[in-house]
Amino acid sequence: MEKLNETLTTQLNHRTIRKFSPKPVTQNELALLFEAARHTSTSEFLQQFSILRITDPAKKEAIREISHQDYVGGNGELLIFLADLNRNYQIRKQLGKDVGRLQTTDLFFQAQNDTVLAVQNTLLAAESLGLGGVILGSINDDPKRLVEVLELPKLTYPILGLQIGHPAQEPQLKPRLPLEFTVFENDYPTEFPVEKLADYDKIVHTYYDLRDANRRVDEFTTQIASAKLDKRVTKRDDIVAALHHQGLCLE
Repeated sequence: MEKLNETLTTQLNHRTIRKFSPKPVTQNELALLFEAARHTSTSEFLQQFSILRITDPAKKEAIREISHQDYVGGNGELLIFLADLNRNYQIRKQLGKDVGRLQTTDLFFQAQNDTVLAVQNTLLAAESLGLGGVILGSINDDPKRLVEVLELPKLTYPILGLQIGHPAQEPQLKPRLPLEFTVFENDYPTEFPVEKLADYDKIVHTYYDLRDANRRVDEFTTQIASAKLDKRVTKRDDIVAALHHQGLCLE
């Protein structure tokens, strides 16, 4: 294997941090993170994302309730990354143009991709500075409520949250699927025999056992077969309605 450089070392040692020390993220560190986000690749140079830095205690508490995660809005910084088509609409309107294609699903997907890439860039930049973070998909556990709490204008939508701060824990590396199950050449496999995941299941089982001997020990395949993916109704199913309310994905 090639010798790892600093970037690869940071990437391959990624750990999700959910406990942060009271030590604040400095303004200089924040500025660097925002610059890293700003320089993210963007589809067609449309730059369709924005970041909300949440400092209002009431909004933090509301987002914590929506996410059902105690650490959300605690120590560190809480950032909400928005797919933002509103800015380009405002530009078009001032230049005498209508909304154009900004309400199409195609343009929303482009904005979503810009946003997700910016989240990953920001997290990688944070880790390179010795900070840690956790990506918060849980902010969409109640999408309609979240849009209200953030008081968002039309043509914007919160894609992911990111809590960043100084780590107050050192979790183990979480084992990922072997490459043979995620990287293919030319053709997608016709099947994924569960028995071929037996060794990986053992690794995942050991990881959870070592992380917390008092919790239920899971394997990867049992998680996939668990209730989390069973067909059921949740507030996350309101996402399409919330997008439409925001004037997005109408075509």
